[in-house]
Amino acid sequence: MPHSFQTLAKRRLAKSHLHSQWHILRHDRWLLSCLTWVPILICLSIYWIFSAGIASNLPIGVVDLSKSTLSQKLTQNYDATSMLSVDHQYDDIAKARKAMIDGDIYAILYIPYGFDKAIVKSMPPQVTLFYNSQYILVGRLINSAALQAQGTFNAQVEVVKALAKGDTTSIAAMGKAVSVRTQITPLFNKGLNYAQFLVSAIVPAIWQIAIVSLTVLVLSANYRIAGITSWLGKEKVLLQLSRTLLPYFLWFLLLGATFLIWFYDIIQWPMEGSWSVLLIAQAVTTLACMIMGAMFFFLTCDAARAMSFAGAFTAPSFAFMGITFPATDMSSLALFWRSLLPVSHYIEVQVGQSSYGVTAFQSLSHLLPMIGYLLPLFITLLLIKKHTSKELTA
Repeated sequence: MPHSFQTLAKRRLAKSHLHSQWHILRHDRWLLSCLTWVPILICLSIYWIFSAGIASNLPIGVVDLSKSTLSQKLTQNYDATSMLSVDHQYDDIAKARKAMIDGDIYAILYIPYGFDKAIVKSMPPQVTLFYNSQYILVGRLINSAALQAQGTFNAQVEVVKALAKGDTTSIAAMGKAVSVRTQITPLFNKGLNYAQFLVSAIVPAIWQIAIVSLTVLVLSANYRIAGITSWLGKEKVLLQLSRTLLPYFLWFLLLGATFLIWFYDIIQWPMEGSWSVLLIAQAVTTLACMIMGAMFFFLTCDAARAMSFAGAFTAPSFAFMGITFPATDMSSLALFWRSLLPVSHYIEVQVGQSSYGVTAFQSLSHLLPMIGYLLPLFITLLLIKKHTSKELTA
């Protein structure tokens, strides 16, 4: 009988906590929006931006001073690639430069005077391709397409030269022109889909920012309504705090699981590993993010300052993941900051499972450094006791 009474009491207490949180959300429409449709809308917007998946027909300009048959053939080779489109012809480099600065084109192909004569005399002409390397992805694609177009053109020229000398077949001439042929086989992202490459990292970064920031807003709402003493009490502070945040923890997990289903089930990006490993990693990451959000709030018990801390902490999430820029080339400060971000440890698990299909032990070992988030949790409890004592004294 006493055991049944305790169970009933715990159920009533849990219901009262859920009811109080629902009461807060019902009267704080902005917080409810931030928890529901706002992060979903942001993630969908990101996907819409990159939904094309593969860059194609990037506009480039040509400054052809040679005006010869060979220069036109080279221009056609550039235009024939799937990634480039020769949309503009310019009489001088100054006009082309202005067009690139204005954003009308992404690159300039400069063909000098005497281009055809240099080829006939077997002298290498100085054809130059200018592109803006600040656009990292676009610059890489243009460089790759240019190497392909230029290589094809060079091979064609050498084949024609060899055939013109006679005593050779077209196959032999081609063999002399291209003595070593390369076959490049991309792994893990065979279609070179940059949506799969970027969105699968940007969305977890947004997810982390949302968890940390919304934890601050939730704690601020509870503090504003009840005060710290009547809300968390003087004893069993961790238990009371856990009861407050448990519904949100489950909601953040649901959001995380939703974007996994979106990536690997609805869109059907490759998934080589285990869903359960990813869900475990998400649970640990969610807990770490909420600990950091709680620490930021209880530093001052001021939502505005806490949001500033949260923004500064999570802002480099995407940049420091090691997806677009290798972590091995980062500075010591960047590596240190990266180690503080929960999503940096999570993304290792996600990439390992979705792309490589590594074992559960190998993936989950990336989460071991997250034991360090027990220190911010301890600091949070100390800060709560400090604020409680201050409130009681006042």
